[in-house]
Amino acid sequence: MELSSFDFLKQQDLPVGALYMVATPIGNLGDITLRALHVLNSVDGIACEDTRHSAALLQQFGIHKKCLALHEHNEIGGAQTVIQHLLNNERWAYISDAGTPGVSDPGAKLVNEVQKAGLRVIPIPGASAVSSAISAAGSVMHHSEGRFQFLGFWPNKTKERDALLHDISSSKKASIFFESPHHIKETLALLAKNLEADRQLLVCRELTKKFEQLVPLQAQDVTHWLEVAESLKGEFVIVVAGRSANSDETPEHSALLLWANALSPYMGSKEIAAVLSQTLGLTKKEAYQVALDAKSE
Repeated sequence: MELSSFDFLKQQDLPVGALYMVATPIGNLGDITLRALHVLNSVDGIACEDTRHSAALLQQFGIHKKCLALHEHNEIGGAQTVIQHLLNNERWAYISDAGTPGVSDPGAKLVNEVQKAGLRVIPIPGASAVSSAISAAGSVMHHSEGRFQFLGFWPNKTKERDALLHDISSSKKASIFFESPHHIKETLALLAKNLEADRQLLVCRELTKKFEQLVPLQAQDVTHWLEVAESLKGEFVIVVAGRSANSDETPEHSALLLWANALSPYMGSKEIAAVLSQTLGLTKKEAYQVALDAKSE
């Protein structure tokens, strides 16, 4: 069926003078969305993280537009060029090499400059390695009630790496980060060494691609898996379960009760739980239990 026959795509306005942040596939070209194709066919120009890389994608779908290179080294200057086009009532799109722009890719500075100029930014959602990994994480995400922290790419500097290890090991939220094939063995070994033996992980390799692999592990199993893994090539997304609450965390509970007691005269238990969850990083279940404990005192 021809793309032009999908009339519903034309029902949403495509205002001029707007920047369209378009998500592209992270490996499988089939993950391009109909809306992304419609927008890319409709804009006056496309800013690309790498014009040579994006040319293959655009050619695959028969899209012929003027392209502008806009990457981490020229993002501010490139943004001004895009802004001038938008001020001339043109529509422009931005695409990164893969996935959703601005997620560990250039795009955030561009969006900031466009918004500072008083112009509109419109997200066109699609493929994301983060949401793909989460959707298949199961029990790794379960006890944190879907709450997670995205940490971007694993740092190479020792000081930053140690800080991140501490953040991951102490957080009750699940942690998600990207790693390259060159350092994955070292990084997973560090995690295994610094996490509790039964802490759960999901190792995702080459998401959406031909040799995609998703491996659920406990920290104590990582060393053996690294020894027998058929391949450590490709891009990795790692999901680490949040830490479980310890039964001896009474002082923390006492401190939380102080917050709940202060709010108790003005709010019901559900409202108190919502405040505690949003401001102090508790799960909804933990926050509601604190609120109930405060009401019963």
